[in-house]
Amino acid sequence: MRVAIAGAGAVGRSIAAELVGGDHQVMLIEREAKQFEPHTVEQAEWVLADACELASLEDAGIQLCDCVIAATGDDKVNLVVSLLAKTVFAVKRVVARVNDPSNEWLFTSAWGVDVAVSTPRVLAAMVEEAVSVGGLVQLLTLRQGQANLVEMTLPHDTPWAGRAVREIKLPRDAALVTILRGGRVIVPQPDDSLEGGDELLFVASADVENEIRKALGH
Repeated sequence: MRVAIAGAGAVGRSIAAELVGGDHQVMLIEREAKQFEPHTVEQAEWVLADACELASLEDAGIQLCDCVIAATGDDKVNLVVSLLAKTVFAVKRVVARVNDPSNEWLFTSAWGVDVAVSTPRVLAAMVEEAVSVGGLVQLLTLRQGQANLVEMTLPHDTPWAGRAVREIKLPRDAALVTILRGGRVIVPQPDDSLEGGDELLFVASADVENEIRKALGH
C-alpha cells in the first residue's frame, strides 16, 4: 500500500517505521520545520507542508494513496485532514488519531473517518486490574522489543502528589503517555498535577526502565 501520514511527531514516526518495515510505501507530511527529521525514518518520503491545505495535499500526491493516517497531536487538524482526504481526494481508507477522548464522538464517517484510534482508550484497555503499587509493570512489547509499554501506580502517600508532570525528569527514550485516575483517562499536559493512586503509563526502551523508577523515587 501507499500510505500518507499527517504529522511526523513521535506517533507519526512510529507508525511510519512500522509500515516501512512491512514493505509499504510511506509518505510523512509535517508542517513544523523542527519536527522535519527525514533521518529518523529514512525509508519514508518526507514532505514539508501543511496537511490542512488542499494545494499541499494535491502536490504531495495524496490522491494516489490507498490510506491516509491523520496522526497529529491536534484533534482539529486530524478532522480536517480526514475530511479532505475522503471527500476531496476520495482516499479509500482514512484512519484518525483521537488525542482527547471527549472528542471521540466527532470522529465518524461524517468527517471522513473510517477508523478512529483513541490512544488513551486503547492503553487503558490494556491495563490489568491488579497492578503492583510503586512497581513498574511491563504491559506490552512494541516494535520487536525496541520499546515497552510500562505502568507504574503511585502510592497514595506518594511525595509526588500535587506536583506537576513537567517536574518528572524522564530519560530521553521514555515518554509519559497516559494517566489513569479513578476511571478517567488523562492525556498528560506539563502543568497537570499528579495524585496518589494515579496509574502512569509510559512508552520506553527497555534499557531506561530503571531510570523511570529512579525519576519517581522508586
